[in-house]
Amino acid sequence: MRLAAAIACAALLQGCVYLPRTTSAYDEDCQVETRHMHLAATQIGAIGSCTNRDCAYVLVAIGAVAAATAVVSGSIVLVGNVVYWLERQGKCALA
Repeated sequence: MRLAAAIACAALLQGCVYLPRTTSAYDEDCQVETRHMHLAATQIGAIGSCTNRDCAYVLVAIGAVAAATAVVSGSIVLVGNVVYWLERQGKCALA
């Protein structure tokens, strides 16, 4: 039962990390190009075969990496969006 749960959990995680992505759009009202950041989940690898404790170690490592990338990338997205918003406000006020 535990092995099945570990395998199912490993299949769901499969080495996902979160990366910041930037998209651009044109704002008709201000006539400027605006940018926006968001988080994108990206798969970097898959778990092959593991046995007993090795699976537990791999799952813990993958969970730690996914959590760390979510926190770091989330912070980057938050700060980036604030900067892009301020940039848009400055350009829009000038237009």
